[in-house]
Amino acid sequence: MAAPAQPKKIVAPTVSQINAEFVTQLACKYWAPHIKKKSPFDIKVIEEIYEKEIVKSSQYLENYLWMNYSPEVSSKAYLMSICCMVNEKFRENVPAWEIFKKKPDHFPFFFKHILKAALAETDGEFSLHEQTVLLLFLDHCFNSLEVDLIRSQVQQLISLPMWMGLQAARLELELKKTPKLRKFWNLIKKNDEKMDPEAREQAYQERRFLSQLIQKFISVLKSVPLSEPVTMDKVHYCERFIELMIDLEALLPTRRWFNTILDDSHLLVHCYLSNLVRREEDGHLFSQLLDMLKFYTGFEINDQTGNALTENEMTTIHYDRITSLQRAAFAHFTELYDFALSNVAEVDTRESLVKFFGPLSSNTLHQVASYLCLLPTLPKNEDTTFDKEFLLELLVSRHERRISQIQQLNQMPLYPTEKIIWDENIVPTEYYSGEGCLALPKLNLQFLTLHDYLLRNFNLFRLESTYEIRQDIEDSVSRMKPWLSEYGGVVFGGWARMAQPIVAFTVVEVAKPNIGENWPTRVRADVTINLNVRDHIKDEWEGLRKHDVCFLITVRPTKPYGTKFDRRRPFIEQVGLVYVRGCEIQGMLDDKGRVIEDGPEPRPNLRGESRTFRVFLDPNQYQQDMTNTIQNGAEDVYETFNIIMRRKPKENNFKAVLETIRNLMNTDCVVPDWLHDIILGYGDPSSAHYSKMPNQIATLDFNDTFLSIEHLKASFPGHNVKVTVEDPALQIPPFRITFPVRSGKGKKRKDADVEDEDTEEAKTLIVEPHVIPNRGPYPYNQPKRNTIQFTHTQIEAIRAGMQPGLTMVVGPPGTGKTDVAVQIISNIYHNFPEQRTLIVTHSNQALNQLFEKIMALDIDERHLLRLGHGEEELETEKDFSRYGRVNYVLARRIELLEEVKRLQKSLGVPGDASYTCETAGYFFLYQVMSRWEEYISKVKNKGSTLPDVTEVSTFFPFHEYFANAPQPIFKGRSYEEDMEIAEGCFRHIKKIFTQLEEFRASELLRSGLDRSKYLLVKEAKIIAMTCTHAALKRHDLVKLGFKYDNILMEEAAQILEIETFIPLLLQNPQDGFSRLKRWIMIGDHHQLPPVIKNMAFQKYSNMEQSLFTRFVRVGVPTVDLDAQGRARASLCNLYNWRYKNLGNLPHVQLLPEFSTANAGLLYDFQLINVEDFQGVGESEPNPYFYQNLGEAEYVVALFMYMCLLGYPADRISILTTYNGQKHLIRDIINRRCGNNPLIGRPNKVTTVDRFQGQQNDYILLSLVRTRAVGHLRDVRRLVVAMSRARLGLYIFARVSLFQNCFELTPAFSQLTARPLHLHIIPTEPFPTTRKNGERPSHEVQIIKNMPQMANFVYNMYMHLIQTTHHYHQTLLQLPPAMVEEGEEVQSQETELETEEEAMTVQAGIIPSPTDTSCSQETPAFQTDTTSDQTEITPSETGVSSNPEAISALSETTTTVAGAVPAPAEANMPQDATSASAETE
Repeated sequence: MAAPAQPKKIVAPTVSQINAEFVTQLACKYWAPHIKKKSPFDIKVIEEIYEKEIVKSSQYLENYLWMNYSPEVSSKAYLMSICCMVNEKFRENVPAWEIFKKKPDHFPFFFKHILKAALAETDGEFSLHEQTVLLLFLDHCFNSLEVDLIRSQVQQLISLPMWMGLQAARLELELKKTPKLRKFWNLIKKNDEKMDPEAREQAYQERRFLSQLIQKFISVLKSVPLSEPVTMDKVHYCERFIELMIDLEALLPTRRWFNTILDDSHLLVHCYLSNLVRREEDGHLFSQLLDMLKFYTGFEINDQTGNALTENEMTTIHYDRITSLQRAAFAHFTELYDFALSNVAEVDTRESLVKFFGPLSSNTLHQVASYLCLLPTLPKNEDTTFDKEFLLELLVSRHERRISQIQQLNQMPLYPTEKIIWDENIVPTEYYSGEGCLALPKLNLQFLTLHDYLLRNFNLFRLESTYEIRQDIEDSVSRMKPWLSEYGGVVFGGWARMAQPIVAFTVVEVAKPNIGENWPTRVRADVTINLNVRDHIKDEWEGLRKHDVCFLITVRPTKPYGTKFDRRRPFIEQVGLVYVRGCEIQGMLDDKGRVIEDGPEPRPNLRGESRTFRVFLDPNQYQQDMTNTIQNGAEDVYETFNIIMRRKPKENNFKAVLETIRNLMNTDCVVPDWLHDIILGYGDPSSAHYSKMPNQIATLDFNDTFLSIEHLKASFPGHNVKVTVEDPALQIPPFRITFPVRSGKGKKRKDADVEDEDTEEAKTLIVEPHVIPNRGPYPYNQPKRNTIQFTHTQIEAIRAGMQPGLTMVVGPPGTGKTDVAVQIISNIYHNFPEQRTLIVTHSNQALNQLFEKIMALDIDERHLLRLGHGEEELETEKDFSRYGRVNYVLARRIELLEEVKRLQKSLGVPGDASYTCETAGYFFLYQVMSRWEEYISKVKNKGSTLPDVTEVSTFFPFHEYFANAPQPIFKGRSYEEDMEIAEGCFRHIKKIFTQLEEFRASELLRSGLDRSKYLLVKEAKIIAMTCTHAALKRHDLVKLGFKYDNILMEEAAQILEIETFIPLLLQNPQDGFSRLKRWIMIGDHHQLPPVIKNMAFQKYSNMEQSLFTRFVRVGVPTVDLDAQGRARASLCNLYNWRYKNLGNLPHVQLLPEFSTANAGLLYDFQLINVEDFQGVGESEPNPYFYQNLGEAEYVVALFMYMCLLGYPADRISILTTYNGQKHLIRDIINRRCGNNPLIGRPNKVTTVDRFQGQQNDYILLSLVRTRAVGHLRDVRRLVVAMSRARLGLYIFARVSLFQNCFELTPAFSQLTARPLHLHIIPTEPFPTTRKNGERPSHEVQIIKNMPQMANFVYNMYMHLIQTTHHYHQTLLQLPPAMVEEGEEVQSQETELETEEEAMTVQAGIIPSPTDTSCSQETPAFQTDTTSDQTEITPSETGVSSNPEAISALSETTTTVAGAVPAPAEANMPQDATSASAETE
């Protein structure tokens, strides 16, 4: 359906709106779920809808098309309607196959009809456009192999039997290459013979389907003329077909058999020689897709084994091909003797092959090809039917030398140029509709090899960054307003903060290439600019740091001075942009021309405004540009630059990430063996689960995880818990648990009794309580303990995280993901003290939350380290950054040496033992240990008699040192207890010296940098960073020799695939193996994915799919946390249908805040229907900048109502699904109540996407759209929106639109079960004692629409002001004895009146006389407010009670917010929409 026209005012409906109405009427008659009496199925309805091409109706597929599908009613319109609906679902990124899984019976019949229709003649029943739709449907099928129903059908098309389509000689050759396949082939032939003729014929048709489809495509391709007009249907068909071929080649299960078929059809040769490639405009995208297909057909992989081929193996394959051609030439073709006897290097280039084979006749070329099994044998005395051009290209393209993929990658410039930046096929505009295909790689479930995996991510990351760079360039350059000067040069009529005109540009160094390379090792240049700008902008330019990326731009404008820039017209034409090149800052030059290095020293003050920066240019790009200049006589790009543009540092890390990925591809990428296949999407998805790992650990110390033995037993339901001690008093935590460890593979048993015994044993846990050794007599020596009573699924997640292997925890909202993560880290730290754990999160905020909880547990803070720039936001006085930890170590060293000094003094030892860590070590060895050993020999158990309990205290040598500890140190109750205390005291002393030994390195290393590196590599046990920091700093970390054993990732479903993968490889392998033992990923794939700004990369390339989500799709086992403690149970029901068995923690039912009702509101959640306000629903002042004034006003009115009742404003957040609406609501809040002390501002006004990971007690949500559901159709966004509120959720929306959306049905069926008008209880104060769900004792009022609510709030506010005024008046009229001074009364009264006026004005409800925007309405308000104020009470609601107030209020709103033009009588400027739009 075409996108609806966006009206600026009320106009006649568009065709698409009329069509939408038509479908809505049909839906209400035949399939809408909320309609009780539906009409019976009618095939004519489908035909009629298909003819009108409006099949994108919600629930049409689920509730009508597939529900009623059967072979009897199948028709062309029916088939096409289903395909269109499935394609549409894929385009919108919503699940498409669910309904087919529920009713799978007729799917095989339906699929066979699709195959038949795809091969039909184009001039027959199915048009080429319709067959393009079918190709897209088939492509979606091939990309959905994880769905059993689809896989069962697709496997019949692509498997070994499809080789029937090969010519006989080629088949024989392939079977000879892989002997085991011959056995399978013979088996297939035997099975075929047993089939009945009809089934065999059907099977043969399916096996030959793709071969026949290729032939059909070739015939369509050949019908494209060279220069005459061509229908775009043909071009689109060809593009979609190549897309399908790429997808089949890029998946190993399909490629394994299909690659041979594709090669045998010589599709690439036909395509490269076709007219479509030669048509510049029409064939541009086709050519790009063709290059991708060529890349994948020659991919460096063994199709049968799936192993990646090395460069040597690829060279061997190439040499084998050439030598077999030479042998054939020598034996059979005398005219090719010279070729046959030449060495390979001499004949394997395209030029030399054309030189040798070009002179041959077509028949000879055919014979050579048939000898190589590329073509069928040419019968004697017959001429070939193939063109000579085709035959020559076939032989040349097959045997020419290819540059290796890694070499290609290393020669690729990392910065985008103008050719890539503005190429719509690879960097589409923001408003990509999803209709056409693009020359972009896709991220699906499986990848061919790690190289393929990295390469696809490399290309997508590069292009996604390019899209953002394009936006920045367009913004900065258009702000500079480049115009053509009178003298033919460039003149800049504007200025930009992020760009400056270049005064001078000089290349100062081109270094020699490395051996074997043809590009320089480095190229440096100097860029001079004139910083005649404000000081803070000048500081920003001078603050450019090493490695910051800038762009050098050449513009040659053609427009004369003063021409206006129109953002709707193509950018390049308007500004005359010619070149864009990237560069990296080395530093700014000082007066003497030297680079000013970054460092602690203050920067020198430079005179004047001229500044010169030394920059690194991209050597690959420089080499390509210079080659082009020399060979083709093109102009020197580097003499033309006239603008330099910088970017915001946070958005400017793309080059570092791309270099990281490229470095990974150039090194031996060692992923642990147990992860390799899972990352590529193959093999057993559960093979990395701890239960299948060979190195499972039997006994684990759960430390402080369990609060009691009862908690432990409840945490393992269905298990038999055996405690090693009988005495209940001793059954106290901490506990060590021994689990029954099974070997990976089960043994076959005949005896059933033994099997029962085995299962009984498998369910038995041996629990051993143990006492943590005494750590010393001081209170701070006591270990910090966990206080959270974990649920049994949380315990399973903690157990899995402690075991080796891959652990995936799905944490729905409010289920304690962070607590589980922190406990896993703590337990690993205590169980494996020698191991190091890396924590990675998506955002600094999440990392800081995690870190704050880690600090609350029993983890020594000297082992914590936080890398990156977010540590300053940590809510703690302690600094966990690298330099912060260095300072901590130095300060701690001094503290400990002071303690050594005190100990030395207490023992009466002369000298200075506390001078350094080294002298302290000798002191411990010779003075402390000797005394301790002597003491132990005196008090230890001698023979059968127990020593006297007093001896423990009497002989203790450190009494004086511990004099500052709580006394008495020794209790004297029992020998064992006192002995444990004595040993605890010695442990305390020993720990001092152990730490000092660790800190010795800081004495030897003098610089802060060296000390920080030492900490990172040796000292820290828990290292935390964001995924972006890991990607940026990989090279530095590997170079330092950084090592770690475990990775824990929080927010894993929000991290880009490549940014999840890079942290696995931040260390060098040990002996060719990765030392990684555990990988714990915690996330929620049912909430929003990583943010991808460009829709094309998000939808077409599926770049928003995180690795976490892909693992879930592949079938990797997950631990699903199943008890939430954030929201009321009723609110949880709105989203718990999306999760497996998500329930509530007990406190959600028990705590008063959850059981008490929301004061002043009848329901704890409600969907409030908002109709058009002044004839307008949603509006769109700028493309995709959606606003809805009616909803915005209603939301703010409810917020004001709640605040007037007494709700704290910071416990309310306002969310919306669109940026436009966010800005509109903020405008209205600023206007109405922003500075009003009676109301205040909400905690946040933001979008749902931005609020992910946060929560508040009350959420007011505006869904904005009234014409189409929009991106809320993504269920993940719905889940986030529904799960932010703890106690109350109030949603404002057009109910008729959203209740019809199939994907949203589970939530909206609950929402629509309650009344759709807001029910309020205005006389109920906050907080209330009413229980949730109880009928209120106060009167309930129903608000029908927004104007009524606005009017009600107005009256309520005025009543509140009046009440306050009367109350103060009463106070002031008290007897004189109660008031000390009359003057005070006077001043108080004056003050009060002023304050009231101020409040009223600030509320925006009564405009101040100085407010010009509302001056025309002021008299109406004043009359109303002064005329009978005392009678205004909250019960006076309804539009009629105060018509002037409500009209003035609505008009004021419209003026302020300026989002929707009001009708003529509202006296409004028509273009008021722009105000809010510009705020964006």
